[in-house]
Amino acid sequence: MSEPDHQSRPNLLFIYADQHRADAIGCAGNDVIVTPHLDRLAAEGVRFDHAWTESPICQPARASLLTGRYPNDHGVLGNFAGNCRPEWDTFPRRLQEAGYTTASVGKTHFDAWPMGAEPGTPLPTEEWIGSFGFDHVVEEFDKYVHLFDIDTPYMTFLREHGAFEAYQQVVRDNFRGGDGHWKGITSPVPQELDLTCFLADEAQQWISRQPANRPWFMQLSFVQPHVPLMGDPIWAEHYANAHIERTARSKPVATTDDWAQQLKFLRMHSHSELLTDEFVLAGARQYYAMVSLIDQRIGDLLALLEQRGQLDNTWIVYSSDHGEMLGDHGVMAKMNFYRSSVRVPLIVRPPAGTSDIAGRVESAPVQAFDVAATLLDAGNARPLDGAPSQSLVPFVIGNGAPTRDHVASMIRMRPDLPTWHAITDGHWRATINADTGDAVELFDLDADHDETTNLVEHADSSDALTQLTTALVATVGTA
Repeated sequence: MSEPDHQSRPNLLFIYADQHRADAIGCAGNDVIVTPHLDRLAAEGVRFDHAWTESPICQPARASLLTGRYPNDHGVLGNFAGNCRPEWDTFPRRLQEAGYTTASVGKTHFDAWPMGAEPGTPLPTEEWIGSFGFDHVVEEFDKYVHLFDIDTPYMTFLREHGAFEAYQQVVRDNFRGGDGHWKGITSPVPQELDLTCFLADEAQQWISRQPANRPWFMQLSFVQPHVPLMGDPIWAEHYANAHIERTARSKPVATTDDWAQQLKFLRMHSHSELLTDEFVLAGARQYYAMVSLIDQRIGDLLALLEQRGQLDNTWIVYSSDHGEMLGDHGVMAKMNFYRSSVRVPLIVRPPAGTSDIAGRVESAPVQAFDVAATLLDAGNARPLDGAPSQSLVPFVIGNGAPTRDHVASMIRMRPDLPTWHAITDGHWRATINADTGDAVELFDLDADHDETTNLVEHADSSDALTQLTTALVATVGTA
C-alpha cells in the first residue's frame, strides 16, 4: 500500500462532549448560552437538529459510536454491562488502515471501570485503549475518578501546579450519589488549569507535531459538561446572574409496574426532592459555563488549524454521547428518552469549498453513530462491515439526503430492570419494554414539543404506535 498524500486525504477532527444536550448551543436558538465557535462550525457546515443517541448513558453510546452498531448488537447496554473489546471492527482502526495517524485525547469509557470494578482495579492502559485504533492516547475519565488512589494525566498535572488538593476536596464534597451530586459549584482552580483546558492543550500539542504530508484523525473527548456541575471561575462569573428557563415541567406518570420501577430509579438517582427552581438554576448556570469553556477551546483549535494552513483541508464534527435533563420532567442526568436526554448536538463542517448547503439545519432524524460512517467516508476508508451506521457526507456536500425514516435508542440500567427501547420518526416517539413488548410512552412531538401528554393508552393514537412498533423491529431487530 502506497503512502497516502496529505492533499488526497483531509484531516479529521472529531470533538466529542460528555452529556451536552442539543439545545444548549447558540445556533440551536439558545440566546443565553455563549458558543460562537460552535455557531461558526454550524454556519460553515450542517447542523442536524434531530440526532438521537443509541443509548442515553455513557458506555453503550460510546460503544455504538466506536462500532457503528446498536447496543443490542454489540452487547453493552449499560455502564455495568460489559466492556468494549479490541477485536471489534472499529472506525479508528479502519482510519489507521487507510493511512491516518490517529489520536484519542480525553474520555473513551471503553471499559466499565470504575463503575462496579473491584477495589484496586487499575485504570485501563493507554496500550489497551490504543488497540481499538489509536496511535496516541491521553486517557481521562469522569472527575469522580480523581478521588481514587491512582494517577491520571490530569491528576499529575494538577499536582505539578499545586492545585490538586483543593480540586479533589470539591469533587469529594459533591461525589455522585450524595445530596451534593447535582449542586452547582464553581471550580477552585483557575480556568487555565481546568480539565477542559488540559485536554484541549494536549490535543493542540499533538496536532502541532503532525507532519504536513500525512493525514491525521483526532478524537478529542471532553469530560464536561458531565456532572459535577462545576464551571471554571471566569465563565461561572459570566453566568452568575443569567436567567435560564426551566422547561418541560410535567413529571412522567407510570403506565405499567415495570415503568413505575424505572421512574422510581430515575427520581432516586436525581434526588428529585432537591430540584427546586433555585437549585436547578444554580446547576444550569454552571452547566452553561462548562459548555462555553468547551466552545472557547474549540476556537483555539480552529485558530491553530488556520495558523498551520490546515483548516481548509479538515473535516470537523462535533457531537456528544447523550444529553442532560437539567431538571426537565423533575429529573436530572439522562437514562430516559425525553428530548433533553436522547437528543445530541451534531454539527458536520466539511473542508472549505466542498459544500453547497453550508449553514443548513436538517430536521430529518439521524443516529449519533452515523458519525463513524461519516468520518470513514470523509477519509476514503473502508466502511465497517455490516454496520447500520450511515455516512452523512453525501448530504453535507450537497448531493444527497439523509435516508433514515426512524432512529432508535435503548438502555438497561440494572439487571433487575427491563431493557427499554425507544423509536421516533421525528413526529412521534414511543418507548417500549423490550422484554415484554409493552408500550409505556407515546408522544406526538409536533403537537407536544415538551412531551407532556403520554398518549400510549389513547385509542385514537393506536395507529401511530403500531407504525412505530413495526419500525422498531425493522430498525433494531426486536420490539
